[in-house]
Amino acid sequence: MVKEIKICMGSACFARGNADNLRFIEDYIKENNLNSQIEIYGGRCKNLCEKGPTIEIDGTIYYEMTPEKIVEILRK
Repeated sequence: MVKEIKICMGSACFARGNADNLRFIEDYIKENNLNSQIEIYGGRCKNLCEKGPTIEIDGTIYYEMTPEKIVEILRK
């Protein structure tokens, strides 16, 4: 089953950390040989800026994301 990750590319989320989160996720996928298991998409703003940066994984939205939080989710 392929996991879908949508990274908010709205200006607030991007400036608050999703630029770094995107690079982190791309590196994590390469390092763990997960290219065929995870698809990454850029997402439009969902007006959750105050809770950003946000990332959606398989339909679940996660708030205030950091690389540390992302690793915990991806390991599950």
